[in-house]
Formats: sequence, structure tokens, C-alpha cells
Amino acid sequence: MELHHEPPEVFRTAMDQAHEIVAREIGSDDFGPNDYLPGLRVLLQSMDYDPHFSDTGRSMAWGMVIDVLRGRGQAIASMKQTPGFDARAIRSPVVITGVPRTGTTALHRLMATDQRFQGLQTWLLDSPMPRPPIDTWPSYPQFQRTVTALEAQYSAAPEKRAAHYRAAEEVHECCMVLRQSFVSNLWNCAWSAATYDAWWQCQSEDAAYRHYYRCTQLIGSNEPDTRWLLKNPGHIDNLDLLFSIFPDARVIQTHRDPAKAVPSLVSLLMQLNSLTEDGRTQQRAETMMTREVAKWSSAVRKADRVRQQHPGKILDVVHADFHHDPMGVLERIYRFIGMEITDEVRAGFAQRVREKPELSRGEHRYNIADYGMTEEQVRDSFGDYIRRYELVEGSK
Repeated sequence: MELHHEPPEVFRTAMDQAHEIVAREIGSDDFGPNDYLPGLRVLLQSMDYDPHFSDTGRSMAWGMVIDVLRGRGQAIASMKQTPGFDARAIRSPVVITGVPRTGTTALHRLMATDQRFQGLQTWLLDSPMPRPPIDTWPSYPQFQRTVTALEAQYSAAPEKRAAHYRAAEEVHECCMVLRQSFVSNLWNCAWSAATYDAWWQCQSEDAAYRHYYRCTQLIGSNEPDTRWLLKNPGHIDNLDLLFSIFPDARVIQTHRDPAKAVPSLVSLLMQLNSLTEDGRTQQRAETMMTREVAKWSSAVRKADRVRQQHPGKILDVVHADFHHDPMGVLERIYRFIGMEITDEVRAGFAQRVREKPELSRGEHRYNIADYGMTEEQVRDSFGDYIRRYELVEGSK
């Protein structure tokens, strides 16, 4: 199902080409409001200037642009084919966020075993549509495309299975649909994109969050009364926008020593970078580490300011507490979101905790020394955040 598109010689003049490719594939040239065009234009310009693409990486990058634009086009087409999908507001979603690599994924997938929630599955983030019955998913070309793309990723970089495994049928992060507006932190992750990053840092993601809300309504339109369980680390940088679309959201913010979390993130991102770029490996790693420390230390400070305006709506979960006593943390979370842990749900939680699926694909190894920064330098950038949550293990 995976379609290959030869990349253009020059990206910055290929915007029309990208739209024409996708329009032919999906049978529609409607991509919704034009607010995504400035970001797409800057991204394509950056792709000519910033990265040192390998031949394979150049094709991968172009393929990613096409895939995300296709996802946007498919979402808009599906909205037009589903009248009334937005008739019901999304009520009291549970949203997990926090600096990346602080346990958001493990908590999200553990809570997703509770069938009283609905979530955003990976393949539906790639191709938003009303969620069909689960037993029909393998028959959808969109599902097959996501499976093929993930298999190709893990064949090219097997270490990604241990670092951050994804499956087409499992719940995944909201950022994968937010990036369809081309104003997204994700476009800084797969290859060097300093030009795009400088532009993105000055933008509001308001339009992206409005698109995300409508896509979530669309995906859940067959189950409008089922409570949402959502997850995205990037929400801590946009809690104001999150609460503007989900005013009654119950947010769980995870915390971990940034001197452990951020190097883990950089290790993960460098695995993808190694597939798209040649050379400058040490320089890219050190630049990325500096950038990610600055980005996420700024994000936690911004989150602190916003959460003061929404008292009682955010619950803090420290990674070490979740690791040592997952059931105790879950009890606290369920009291916060106003739900009971039934015997059936408790048994499902216990089974997943015993199986530890996140560890079944190997151990993710990394060393902060490889990225040109010390643990003390990372912690200094986060200021009193670390002291407030006692995040240095053994400090309690």
C-alpha cells in the first residue's frame, strides 16, 4: 500500500506538486482552511537549506510531507462525507501530558486498557475518519498503509522498537494530527530544520488545535458519549490552547528528572535523524540537545503560568512514583477524574503491569555525555521545577 514519490530537485517550489500528488490519490483537492499553507511553505524552504539529506533521507522527508498533507486532505474529505460529525462537543476528556520521556506513553497505554475510554489510534491519526468497528480495520487501505510505514521504519532503525514502539492499532499522540496544520514542533525532529524552527517559535498553534478538535470529533463521531483519553507531551507548551478547546479537561502532568528525560528524547530523535541525514552527527546531536533543553524548560515554565488560571484541573504524577507503585498512582488518577476502578479494569491494569510490554522489545540505552551537556547543566536550565517536584531520585 505504501506509495513512493520521487522527491523534487528543489523543495521550495514544490508546493503545488505536493497538492497535486495528494489530490490525485484521495480524489479531492479540498484541504480545508488555508492556515496551513504558510507553515508548509516555510518547511519546504527549510528543507532546501538546513539539512544535509542523504539520498534515502531526501525521499523519506518528501514522503513525510506527502503523508501528512494526505492525512489533512483525507480528514477534510471525511468531514464533508460525515454530516453532523461535529454536532456533539467533547466533554471532560482525560489528557496526559508532560516533558517527553517522563512516562506519558506507559501511563497512556496502561489507562487505555480501560474500555470505558476511547483514544486516537495511530492509523486514524494518519487518516482521520469515523472510527470503524475494530474487526474491520485490517481491510482498510489506510490501516494497511500505516502498518507498512511502521514496518519500514523499524526495519531501517531496529533500535526504535525499544526506544518508542508504535503499532497501527494502538493509541498514540495528538501531535500526529496537530502537525497536519504544519505549525508543529514535530517538523524540527526528523532532520535539521533551524529555518523552520525559528519561524515556528514565533507562531500560535491556535489553528492547529482547532483542526485537532474537529478531527477528534470526527474520529469519535460513532461513539460521541464515550469519554476520551488523550496524550501529547507538547500540550504542556500549549495548555492555554488545550483548555480553550477542552475547557473541562482533566489533565495529568507527568514529571521526571529532565537530566534523564531530555537525553532519552535526544537519543530517540537522533535515531530518526540518522535515517535522513549524512554527516555532522556529533554537531547535530549537540545542537539538538541544546535546543530540546531550551524548548522543554520553557514549556514547563509556561505550563506553570497557565495552570494557575485553572486550579484543580491538573494532577501531578512523578515518574518514580508511577514506576514504584503504578496501582497507587492509578487510584489517585481515577479519584481525580471522577471514575471508579472496577474489578475488571483493575485486573486489566494488573496484567499489563506484570507483562511490562514497554520493556519487551529491549532496553533503550543512551548516554548524556554523547550530547555535549552534563546533568547539572540540564537541571540548571529547569530551575526550581526540579526542586518543587523532587525529581532527582533519592532527593526525597
